[in-house]
Amino acid sequence: MLNLSDIKAGKLILLDGEPHKVLTNEHSKMGRMGAVMRTKLKNLITGAVFDKTFQGADKVDEASVTTTKAQYLYREGNEFVFMDTATYEQFSLDARVVGDATAYLTEGLEVSIMIFNDQPIDLRLPAKVTLTVTEAPPSIKGNTSSGGDKLVTVETGVKITTPLFVEAGDKIVVNTDRGTYVSKE
Repeated sequence: MLNLSDIKAGKLILLDGEPHKVLTNEHSKMGRMGAVMRTKLKNLITGAVFDKTFQGADKVDEASVTTTKAQYLYREGNEFVFMDTATYEQFSLDARVVGDATAYLTEGLEVSIMIFNDQPIDLRLPAKVTLTVTEAPPSIKGNTSSGGDKLVTVETGVKITTPLFVEAGDKIVVNTDRGTYVSKE
């Protein structure tokens, strides 16, 4: 059981029988009133995000979630197919579960999958991925006084802002948390 002070951002809690991730938390105490914890939670089953306030005496259970490594194989409609690297079993995740990670999924990419009650519920990307640039506007020498940026399209279809020297066919490293260019490979 977690007390009010144990509910922090990033913690996984069990609410109404479903796992939730604490996105933000704000502890406050006003005068004689008891302490409260205002949180923003994400339901890991449905993907719904909502606000919840816990009172001083409230206790919640920590969600029992396991993590396993999996390799992305392919997309089939709204389903993304993965293979567990330990058991070699294939499973699929719905597009709403994968969410924004679709912008960085390439064939063979190894990801972490969160499992609750033998059901895959969430996906974590590596901090950085390497993607191939498919479209890049031409760089015109001398059009900037110091450096410059341009918008390129990578193999997954997402657009990334890069320095002017990046060309179509180049491999670039992208930060998956911020969606930004890191370096040229």
